Amino acid sequence: MTQARGLIRSMMVIGSAQAANIFLSILRMKVLAVLLGPTGVGLLSVYNNLNTMVSDVAGLGMKSSGVRQIASARGEETELSRTRRVLVVAHLAQGLLAMLGVWLLREKISTWLFGDSTYATQIALIGIAILLTLMANAHIALLQGLRRIGDLGRVTVLSALSATIIGLLAVWLLGEGGLIWLVLVQPIAALVTALIYVRCLPKPTMRHLGMAEIWHIWKPMARLGLAFMLGGLATAGTLLLVRGLITQEMGLEAAGHFAASWGITMTYVGFLLGAMGADFYPRLTEVIKNPTKTAKLVNDQTQLGLAIGGPVLLLLIGLAPWVINLLYSSDFAPAAELLQWQTVGNIFKIASWPMGFCLAAAARGNIFLLVQINFNFLFLGMLFPTLSHYGIIAAGPAFMIAYILHFALLNILVYRAHSFRWEILSLVLLGLHVILASGLLLLALLAPPFAAGIASPFLALITGVFGLRVVLTKIGLEGRVATKLGRVYAIVGWPIAEPNERYDD
Repeated sequence: MTQARGLIRSMMVIGSAQAANIFLSILRMKVLAVLLGPTGVGLLSVYNNLNTMVSDVAGLGMKSSGVRQIASARGEETELSRTRRVLVVAHLAQGLLAMLGVWLLREKISTWLFGDSTYATQIALIGIAILLTLMANAHIALLQGLRRIGDLGRVTVLSALSATIIGLLAVWLLGEGGLIWLVLVQPIAALVTALIYVRCLPKPTMRHLGMAEIWHIWKPMARLGLAFMLGGLATAGTLLLVRGLITQEMGLEAAGHFAASWGITMTYVGFLLGAMGADFYPRLTEVIKNPTKTAKLVNDQTQLGLAIGGPVLLLLIGLAPWVINLLYSSDFAPAAELLQWQTVGNIFKIASWPMGFCLAAAARGNIFLLVQINFNFLFLGMLFPTLSHYGIIAAGPAFMIAYILHFALLNILVYRAHSFRWEILSLVLLGLHVILASGLLLLALLAPPFAAGIASPFLALITGVFGLRVVLTKIGLEGRVATKLGRVYAIVGWPIAEPNERYDD
């Protein structure tokens, strides 16, 4: 099986699960927008941001470092069993401490976020969600490290479905007071479903570990995880800071507009990156010491990401006003332009993402952390001086420029660490989508109807045809659908050659 075929297969499994998750997320946001308006959407975004930020801190990034550790221990049953047990015990202990801390500080946190202690009870309940999130993360890390891609997909769908049904029912019955259930149900469902699939794995051979042995395993995992945690904290803290500033200066309605734009762009890109990363990260960990295989894997993943994701980003730029109105309501119209700017920046995010995982797979925690912090400083540094003058629209160009600089920095670092070089096809795909997206953004700002009705669909179609050929070239013409598509390309004088590189899956 070719390396690219293995990546595509995993992307299809996780992508299907993520597509279901996106549909359910869209449904949740649409119902919330109708029932509670921008204020409710803004409040939920603050709840979720707090949950994410504290979970990142309490987890010490061990979900990500645990995936690496488990992937490295594949085939070594004793080491794998020890890592499994330490991962679960550590997340339980850290989650309990986090829950207690949030409960004790619930009134102060409420005052910091909302100006008074009105939401202290909801903050305390978020503490429970944090514990549940960490326990779910421990078991999900095990499934991902062992490359149980199908199980990961099922956990994603079942937890999202449960959160949608129970959470929206709570909002319908309780109004704004039911929002907290949307935060609680998701980790409960994720933990329960992950436990079901983990119990199907072979039982750990190591039944009991002493404190000294736990410390010996926990310490290196936590050291690398700390870099992931601080990087995630920098991002979550940045979003919380931006949302807090927007809320204080412009009100919860403006925070809702920002949340709508951010939610759409992060949902789609998160769908793509999540589909790519589920299998890519453990694969990369296994080959990271081989520069040739590393470069090939990173190029393959980048090419597939741009070939599949690029056309949809071009479509989103032109159709942003329509998408905002469809997924939310006409009250969220100011979010459309912000979404268009962020979408251009996301092209660089897709190209940067595989390179960033090189630092993680190589356990270069300090460099990984500095890169993450640098991006957030760039984003904040360009946003704060312009926010009061231009409003939330300023977040769009700030996001785009920050990712351009982030991409440039990663190129330098990964080249020095792994002698990484881009293949010509990677550069062609990146340059093509950047040029088309920039031109389409300008057209969308000057002539929105033409961009939405003609230019955006046309460019998405053209790049989609090109991207499909890239995918077929990399995976080969095996299977009924691929064979038929290959014949179409041959008929139009653009035949597809068989891939040469092979990979033992």
